[in-house]
Order: sequence, then structure tokens, then C-alpha cells
Amino acid sequence: MAVNLEPDRALLTDGTVVSVRELGVGDVGALLALHESLPLEDRYLRFFSTSPRQLEDFVGRMATPDGADHVTVGAFRGRALLGAASCIVLDEPSEAEVALVVSHADQAHGVGTLLLERLRSLAVRRGVRRFVADVMTINSRMLRVFTDMGLVWTVTADGDVVHVDLGLEPVESYLDAVADRELTADVNSLRAVLEPTSVVVVGAGRKETSVGNAVLRNLVAGGFTGELHAVNPHASSIVGVTCYPSVAEVPDVPELAVLCVPADQVPAVAEQCGRRGVKALVVITAGVTEHPELARGLADAVREHGMRVVGPNCLGVSTGEPGVSLDATFARTRTTAGGVGVVTQSGGIAIAVVERLRALGLGTSNLVSTGDKYDVSGNDLLLWWERDERTRAVVLYLESFGNPRKFSRLARRVARRKPVLAIRSASSEAGQRAAASHTAATATPAITRDALFRQAGITAVDGVSELVDVLAALHTQPLPAGRAVAVLSNAGGLGVLAADACVRGGLDVAELSTTTVNALRALLPTTASAHNPVDTTAVVNERTFARCLNVVAADPAVDAVIAVTVPTALGDPSGGVHPVAGKPVLAVDAGRVRAVGSGPVPGYGDPAQAAAVLAALAERAEWLARPERRDDVDGIDVGRARALVADHLAAEPRGGWLDPDRVVELLAAFGLPVLGGIVTTTAEATAAAQRGFGCPVVLKAIAVDLLHKSKGGGVVLDLDTPDAAADAFSRFRSLFGDRLRGAFVQPMADPGRELLVGVVNDQQFGPLVVTGLGGVDTDLVDDRAAALAPLTAADADDLLHGFRAAGGVFETVAEAPVREVLLRVARLAELVPEVAELDLNPVIATGDRCQVVDARVRVVPASPVDPFLRGLRPSGRG
Repeated sequence: MAVNLEPDRALLTDGTVVSVRELGVGDVGALLALHESLPLEDRYLRFFSTSPRQLEDFVGRMATPDGADHVTVGAFRGRALLGAASCIVLDEPSEAEVALVVSHADQAHGVGTLLLERLRSLAVRRGVRRFVADVMTINSRMLRVFTDMGLVWTVTADGDVVHVDLGLEPVESYLDAVADRELTADVNSLRAVLEPTSVVVVGAGRKETSVGNAVLRNLVAGGFTGELHAVNPHASSIVGVTCYPSVAEVPDVPELAVLCVPADQVPAVAEQCGRRGVKALVVITAGVTEHPELARGLADAVREHGMRVVGPNCLGVSTGEPGVSLDATFARTRTTAGGVGVVTQSGGIAIAVVERLRALGLGTSNLVSTGDKYDVSGNDLLLWWERDERTRAVVLYLESFGNPRKFSRLARRVARRKPVLAIRSASSEAGQRAAASHTAATATPAITRDALFRQAGITAVDGVSELVDVLAALHTQPLPAGRAVAVLSNAGGLGVLAADACVRGGLDVAELSTTTVNALRALLPTTASAHNPVDTTAVVNERTFARCLNVVAADPAVDAVIAVTVPTALGDPSGGVHPVAGKPVLAVDAGRVRAVGSGPVPGYGDPAQAAAVLAALAERAEWLARPERRDDVDGIDVGRARALVADHLAAEPRGGWLDPDRVVELLAAFGLPVLGGIVTTTAEATAAAQRGFGCPVVLKAIAVDLLHKSKGGGVVLDLDTPDAAADAFSRFRSLFGDRLRGAFVQPMADPGRELLVGVVNDQQFGPLVVTGLGGVDTDLVDDRAAALAPLTAADADDLLHGFRAAGGVFETVAEAPVREVLLRVARLAELVPEVAELDLNPVIATGDRCQVVDARVRVVPASPVDPFLRGLRPSGRG
């Protein structure tokens, strides 16, 4: 097994930063010293073995260059080895014996589980599927480490030894356990950032125009409850805060240092902070990332001293909790305490959000501007906010995703507890212009990002204004039980606009019951319209309008109400708009906007705003109601599929498109209903193939650089005789010349509805599954839906109904067979990561069955990744 000596940073349970890496020959001495440092009674109990010889055995294997049957990982604090875990492959290559040793002083801090998680990930990459170990029955702590992992395990007692068998498949219980451990560690680590007991501002200038001065003033004005110091060698105090010449001379060790020094001083100051024992940095300074030597210097200091870092190039951080009152930003307006957690890469967006929240009467629980994002990221803040009862809603503005698959899982967990909103950032789609397949052309950055947001339950908005519109409703209104909306207005035209906006937003205009219509008629003048949208006319007063609102909201067919009012010379019924128990009510006050703080019903200036907000609330309600189960698919031969791909990559190391017969074999291994065929290389063989099928066939050319066969003249249909098939092959030879490698002969498929199902594998986001209209319609109509694998049953349903033509398609064909194809394709993409692109086009659906008629698959070498592995961002990589 190749040794990777590059360390990764990770967190222990108490929030301590450690580095984890594979151990090599040079670490044998440190490992032996660690073992010797244990109390005698623990010396061998820390190993899952009854034999003291195991230590010498795996240390000896470590000393063997290029050993292929073992791997050992270690955790370090600075240069001190805290613990090590090792596995040795047994006679069965899919099994490995595991051992663990942890320093006596560092036990019960999560070192063991962290190392076993890393060891599991490395072992799986090498084809190991099970860990086995013999644990002495008196070693209860080690047994608990195993059971706490969350993996599927069995134990067998044999006298004073317990045989443990751990499956390494990342089942849901394992991923949940990893996330819980990460949450505990991350929250403890971030306390120094968001709830520090002491802060020092380094670079606090005397001029009010300096950034450091502004940060210090905000900390003082905000009433920070901890110890506050400043570093300025040329001043004794600034805004009443004592100054010191350097961090080293601050009398008490600060937990958090806010760096506002020139960029070229940042690495040295960070190093001073690390030596002093500072736990976290907020680097507000810009211009570090643009200079590699400065970025490297900052990253080295952070890594060496185990500090957390926000920034560089950021606005700062704030916490509104009264017991903390931290405002370490240079924003003009101080942040106010509230229930909205905000994390943004853009300082400007942060300021805009805070200002608009203030106008609504809302404040922030935490504000974190991550800037160039060397370390603390959106994932960290999601962990912090998941169980923070003070945070009632989360706002994100992310220009990049360091680990989108982990982000998605974390966001799902948080969104189950509280709303998560994201402001979309600009995405470049230039890279898709030359995409080879229809699926790849669909997988633009924006499509992939939106699929992630949708599946994770994130409400995506297109700007700060839309963000606060939705937050205003979420702050005061319940979620609707459905999409049926009643519009109540004193101005008929505005009511019609509201109803139209609802339909455009995917909402339904509710059909009011006869009882409701009659009740409205009893309240309104004869010129009013008692049907939805309800026009009360301009003559009603606010009391009558309020009674009409109650009548409409009481209709069982109504899930939400939009109340549209406009003041006239006859009166202003807007005062009659009021909340209704169990149903959201949104007000449209033409000509003026009512802030959340001025009343219990959010107000908007235009019907389209209210309809868009209501659609967002309906989408959240539907997501919360979705089942989270993931349907298993049977009849899968993963080994056969992986072997097929491995054979192709052995012959073509750079990868490429599989031959048609290999494509059929790969799809069949995953139980997909694929139409088979025969590859031929001569006219005579083509004629024989047609004769063998005994029915009309289709001939498809296999030629270099021929991807879209129909466009390129590489498809001939309805060849009903051997001579016709031979002639078609000869025409291919004339058309493609030396590029022709052969032809694929298939029986003609029954006609039906043609669909596209495909996959494109994104290195960051993982496989994106796409479906929509297929055949020639694929090129004519841009109508597709997309979702990221793995797919839940609800994700598959969203795909089925997500393209515009879906309603018409599934009027005549069954959904179940297509759903099955989607789930199997997603599983294929998940289990065979070498599949870079896959196009099934067309998939012909007829009645209650469907068949894959044509398919293309491109494979490339792929290194297995573990997106859920615990670890901090590599410092210095924004």
C-alpha cells in the first residue's frame, strides 16, 4: 500500500486540532515510544489482540518498503504522536485484521474513532470490505469504540476473547454517527471563534478610518462580555482598550485574535498567535491569497499550532447572544441579536443582508464572513447551527463548495429542524458548450447546484430582496398544507394579477365551496365577485374585509390566502388583514410595504412577490413531508460491472467510450432492461446477424469520433433482409472510411414514448442523474430534470415529474418502470465511479414496460473518494 505522508487536519471531541496521516518507516520509533509510554496493564490491551507479538508484527510490516498488505495511520498534536491504527490484509483480500493504540493521556477524546474512520476509508480504497479483531473481554473501552462506529458489526465470545467482525459499507447508521461526532467536535472547536472569552485585535489603528479601529470600536460599542485587548506598538490605548506592543505581551492568552495588519505581516503575526496559544484567528486582511508565499506562511502557522481560521479577506464575525455580544466586524451598522444565522463569502452580501434584516425587525444569532475560506466554511456553520435553539433560520451565500456531498448531507439535517435559505451566486456555463453527450450538456454548474439545493431542502433565492421576502413569511406564518391559494382583493385587477402569479409559480387557484361562496355573498355587495379570486369591491371597510378573510380561510379547499388591498377615497381595508390559525396569510399592500416588525402578517408591494414567497413556503412544506427512505434495487452484479470497466481501463488507461456490446453487458449487470445486439465487422457478418434475428433490424455504426450517430448518418432502420443489412454496412464503410470499427446490429424495438436517462459524474458533486424527452426531441426541446445520486424514492419521483412534458408522457405509460430505470442508473453511477458519462437515449416506454434501445458510456480512471470523512479544509485553498 502506497504511503501518503501529507497530513490532514481533523478535530478531536474536545475541539482540539490534530493532524492525521499514514505512517511510514520513519515513524516506527515514535510508535514504539508511544507503546512504551502506556501503563503496563494497558500496553497490549490497546491492541485488539491477545498476542503481545502483534505490535512487533505490524511495526515490522511498516518497515517493509512498498508493503501492499497493510496500512497504518497516526494522529499527531504538533509533533507528538497521540495514537495509531493499523490493518493487515488477511488471506482473504477483502478482510483485514485491525489494531489500535492510543496514548493513555489522550484516551476518551475521540482519537480512536477518528483513526478508525480514516483507516476504514483507506482500507476500502484498497478493496477491503471487512475488519476483524480479537478483543479481550476485560477491554470494554475498546469494544465500545467498535460499537460506537455505527458500522454493521457482529461479536462472538470465545472464553476471555471476543471476536469482532465489522462491515465497512458506509451504511446510514455509520454516516449519522460520523456526522454526530463531527458536530460535537466542530461545535467545541468553534467556541473560540463565535463565543470567545477573550479577544485581541492586532493592528488596531488610532485613525477611525482604519479597519482595525472600526473592528475595535464595534467590539466596544457592542458590549463584548469577555476580556478585550489590542495590539498597537505606537499607542497605549485606543477607544478605551489597553494596547500592547505584540501578542506575546498581552497579559492573558486570548482565545481569538482578529488580524487587521498589512498582508505581508499576516504570516508572522499568525505564528506569534500560535506560539502564544491563541485558539482561533479571524484574518480580515485582504491580499494574502494573491501572494503564494503569504498564503503558505499563514497556512503553515495555522497547521503547526492547531488554530481555526476565518478568512482571510473577510468582514469578520459576530454573535448576538447577550452573554457574548461579539461584533468583530468593520460593518458600519452593528449587528443586532436575533434568530437568523448568516454565513457568506462576500462581505458586501453580509452587510446587505444585515441591513435588510434590521429593516424587518430581525437580527442575527451569528454572522460569519468566510472570505477566502482557508478553514471555517459553510459546513462548519451548519454543524454549529444544527442544534442551536437560538438560530431559527439559516442564510447562506456560497461562491464555491469545498465538499458539496458532505454539505448536502449536513444541510438536510439542519433543514429538517429549521429553514435553510441560499442566495444563488453566478455560475459559468462556458465549460458545457463542448459537451459530448446530451446529459453532459444538461449538467451545467447552475443545474448541478440547484439539484443539490433542492434535494437538501434548501430554499434557493436570487437576491437579497427575495431572501428577506421569504424570511418575512417564515418568521410569522405557518407552512401551507398544500398549494391551493385563495386570493382576496378589494381591487379586481390586482386580484387577477395575483391569481395569474400563483399559477406561474406552480400554485393552484383554489375552487371555493358553495358554502364559502354563499357566505361571501351574504357579506358583500351584489357587484362583488364571490368566486376565487374574490373581489370585494372598493366599498368594503376593514371589518367586512376581515370577516371575508375568515370565511375564505375556513374553506377546507384553501391552503393559503393572499390578501390584496389598495387604499381608495372610500377607505382602506388593509387593517382587516390578520393572521389565521394554521394557514399562511400574505398581504399585498399596493403602493407600500409593511415590515414584519409592524404587524403579524408580512406585507409585499406586488402580487408576484407574494406568490413567489408562497411557492417557496409550499416547496419547503412538501420537502419536509417527503419520505427519506432509499429504495434498494436487487439483481445487481457489482463485481461483474467493475471487472468490465477495469478490463477496459487496462487496455485504454486514459479511458474512453465503451464498445456497444460492453455497454450492454454493463447495463445488464445492474438489471437494466437493455436491448441486446451483435457487433459485426464485415458486411457478411452483418447479413448473418440479421438472418439470426429473423426480424427487421437497426444498424448502428461504430466509428472513431462518432458520438451522435443519427446526426452523423450512422443509423439505418428497418433492415428486413440480410442483403439490406449487408448493403447498409457497405454504405457505412464508404461514409466513414478508416474511422469505421464495425457496426452494432439490434432487432427493431417496439414504438413508444422516447425518453432520455443519463448520468454525468462531477468530481466535486458526484453523479448527476438526468431525465426528460428522448430521441430527436432531445435536440429540439430543452426539457429535462436533474438530481444528484444517490437517489431516494422521493428524488426519483421528482425526476419523473420534473420535466415539463412529464404530465403528457405518463398519461399513456406507467411511471414505475421508468422510476426503476432511474434508481438502477443512479446506483450504477454510485457504485462504479469510473463512469464519467452515460446516455440511455432513447429509453422507449410502452404501457407498463420500458426498454433501453441505445446507450453510450464513457469511463475514465477514478480515485475513490470519501466525501463524508471528517477533516478540516486544507488551509490556504479557498
